[in-house]
Amino acid sequence: MATYIYETVPKNPKQKPRRFEAQQKMSDPALKTDPKTGEPVRRVIVGGSGWVTHGASILSMNTKKR
Repeated sequence: MATYIYETVPKNPKQKPRRFEAQQKMSDPALKTDPKTGEPVRRVIVGGSGWVTHGASILSMNTKKR
């Protein structure tokens, strides 16, 4: 299951939105309302963490030496 971040869409532009996390299947539709308050919500896109390697790849280390 994936964890998605949502934030409320306040009616008053001066009001700060509330962010919360929801665990859902990737095939589930996005939430439209906050489960606690019933306010409309939008999904927030955040950067994920990836696995970055530097240098030679593992595949290039398995080549035969001449």
